Amino acid sequence: MAIREIRVVPDPVLRTACDPITQITPSVERLIQDLLDTVDDPGRAGLSANQIGVSLRAFSYNIDGKIGYILNPVIKETSGEQYGDEGCLSVPGLWYKTRRAEYAKAEGTDLKGNKVVLEGHGIMARMIQHECDHLDGHVYLDRLESDERRQALRYMRNHRGS
Repeated sequence: MAIREIRVVPDPVLRTACDPITQITPSVERLIQDLLDTVDDPGRAGLSANQIGVSLRAFSYNIDGKIGYILNPVIKETSGEQYGDEGCLSVPGLWYKTRRAEYAKAEGTDLKGNKVVLEGHGIMARMIQHECDHLDGHVYLDRLESDERRQALRYMRNHRGS
């Protein structure tokens, strides 16, 4: 049980689709505890396994004081639209307006194999979509308009290690 270091762009683990969790092992249980410990910090809404270097399909969340996790999440439903500021622990210091669905619903499981339904509007919907994008090998910069994306990538190249 540990707070893990966050991987940042251009780390290749962030661009690799995560594998489904097919068996609950002690290492998967430790991963989930590490995800929960690492997301439990003010200003952190969600954290995917690949953001701490593990290419497995799981994320933790910390929304409105509620901390939890989901294994093998799949977005089942979205509706509406929101356009607001979005940031990412793997893209430190940058916030851009990003278009997302206003409502999102994801289904997955917990460590005991029980079905988990995670759904919500606003920040919860944004977090669900953001973390599922991570698990598919995408970062939110991929959703930006091309000029903003170029600007963000240029900023990151110029500020690497600063």
